[in-house]
Amino acid sequence: MAILLSCQNLSKSFGSRPLFEGLSFGLSDGERTGLIGPNGAGKSTLLKILAGAETQDAGEVTPRRGLRLGYLAQQDLFAQAPDGWTVRDEILQALDGLGREEHENERRADDGLAGAGFADPAQPVNALSGGWRKRLAILAQSVRQPDLLLLDEPTNHLDIEGVLWLETFIETFNFPFLVVTHDRHFLERVTNRVIELNKRYPEGHFSSAGNYSRFLENREAFFDAQASREDSVRNIVRGEIAWLRKGPRARTTKQKARIDRAGALIEELSELEYHNAQGRAADIDFTAGDRQANRLIHAVKIEKTLGGRRLFGPLDLTLGPGEKLGLLGGNGSGKTTLLKMLAGQLAPDSGTLKQAEGLRVAVFDQHRARLDLDMTLKRTLCGNGEHVVYKGYNVHVKSWASRFLFRPEQMEMPLRLLSGGEQARVLIAGFMLRPADMLLLDEPTNDLDLQSLEVLENSMQEFPGALVLVTHDRYLLERVSRRLLALDGKGNAKFFADLSQWETWMGEQRSEAAPAPEKQETSGPSAKETRELKAAIRKLESEMQTAEKQADRLRLSLEDPAIATDSLELAARQRKLDEALAKVNVLFARWSALHE
Repeated sequence: MAILLSCQNLSKSFGSRPLFEGLSFGLSDGERTGLIGPNGAGKSTLLKILAGAETQDAGEVTPRRGLRLGYLAQQDLFAQAPDGWTVRDEILQALDGLGREEHENERRADDGLAGAGFADPAQPVNALSGGWRKRLAILAQSVRQPDLLLLDEPTNHLDIEGVLWLETFIETFNFPFLVVTHDRHFLERVTNRVIELNKRYPEGHFSSAGNYSRFLENREAFFDAQASREDSVRNIVRGEIAWLRKGPRARTTKQKARIDRAGALIEELSELEYHNAQGRAADIDFTAGDRQANRLIHAVKIEKTLGGRRLFGPLDLTLGPGEKLGLLGGNGSGKTTLLKMLAGQLAPDSGTLKQAEGLRVAVFDQHRARLDLDMTLKRTLCGNGEHVVYKGYNVHVKSWASRFLFRPEQMEMPLRLLSGGEQARVLIAGFMLRPADMLLLDEPTNDLDLQSLEVLENSMQEFPGALVLVTHDRYLLERVSRRLLALDGKGNAKFFADLSQWETWMGEQRSEAAPAPEKQETSGPSAKETRELKAAIRKLESEMQTAEKQADRLRLSLEDPAIATDSLELAARQRKLDEALAKVNVLFARWSALHE
């Protein structure tokens, strides 16, 4: 595969804190790459550097000659659009300057808007919701057909239906892309390579060919090898230190070499311990009450109307200990309203909703409304004292803060200087201190990195009380929810066993609503075209067999016991295997396209 863009020894700092150092990797044609990493790793900054919107402190970015880059920033600039500027104007402007005829640009704009779901091309840009503005921004970059597209959090502001649209839309791309996202389900479906930025890795990043599942498998194997190497080096270092303490006289070349070797091993052990310690995630553990009642919430035929529009109802719902309910629905469908009713903050228009006596409910607010951004981190966590009480024990505020990945120098920092992910962790830190029989979580994953998401997921699964979850993170919904309740915003509510059942139902609904396509007479390919197609398929099948044999040889090479403790050789062989597997994936994609 041809290299489109390469980075050599990139480094970038934010103030005195390095985001990444010595970063080297390449992006190739045919790759659909996901970029992940903890908050503060520098993912968005890296994309800006690759796009030329920001400069690195050191290192080089080398694009292929004549490379056309597209870049989708997290924040769009539609607020600066002039009055009367329409979605069609925006796409036509994106197409301007590409050397096409005006009528061709108009056709492409109309086709693109229709494919993105814009029913009215004359709709003003400043009247769009956040989700539709995101769709327009994605379309404006993709319609230009760049050689490489950089996407920074494209799923932000999209509801689940919007993300499903994006997954389908991105499959139509005939150009490679690099996407930053925390949506693990999205990564699973659209990527064929995943790169994680993390100081835990000796090279500052870890690259894995394949989707997110394959990445998790390869990362686990790498961590196991790193841990084994650390144990092995530690045992050798113990022996060398014991030898050094005997005070050997450094008279011979052999003794001098051994002393030098001992120093190198001690330095290597220090490096391994540092990198292996960087994988720590926020320690999230919700405090459950001791209630054992069978019914915590019992709702019968509840209804709610807003502005003359029925959100849902009549709805029957019972929640008991251990219940894990996921809420689905588009923006404005009534999810947050239902959560407020379950919390006792809002009464239904009709029907009855009863809470168990003395029910303790903890609510996680997606809007961060309860945070005083002028207050310091320390005072927010524990008031004017030095300790918090967690599960009956006093915990010093610095120890409590460290569980959520905060550094000691941040304790006196006002919350407004923290990132969105750090503010989310502050809320969770307070949330954990309240014993609860029921958790109501309204978009708890906003701004959390993947490490924190994994810990949050485990804690939610282990929580013994009732839990109601609203999130756009389908991976989290699938892992945590035992059943789903979907609101369509038109008054209907329907239960599903899992997310795939809901997606199937949604597809059926869209099919029923779509007009029947007009029948058109089509002619099949000519005999000559058929022969050429079959020849191309045979050639690809031969190339696939060769590539798969090469990947098998590299896989056996990686599993060689002789290199089990050699981390550098393991990493080198893993890179070769990743490249071979990526080539297999590209060939298979071409083969599938020809068959279709």
